[in-house]
Amino acid sequence: MNSGIRQFHRWVSIAFTITVIANFIALARRTGVPPPWVTYSPLLPLALLLFTGLYLFALPYAAKWRSGRKV
Repeated sequence: MNSGIRQFHRWVSIAFTITVIANFIALARRTGVPPPWVTYSPLLPLALLLFTGLYLFALPYAAKWRSGRKV
């Protein structure tokens, strides 16, 4: 399961990067204000990155806690 979450985190980071680049391109075109879906499109991948990143961050601490060793 951990490797699946790690792989999901990697793919979501690619999607987040693409949406941020698209957002900058839309802002740089100066054809008016970009549509809200372009402006807010990075937020969903960012939220997913937050939760998967926190999970991956906590994994080593949880493993040490389960084994009974001090962190």
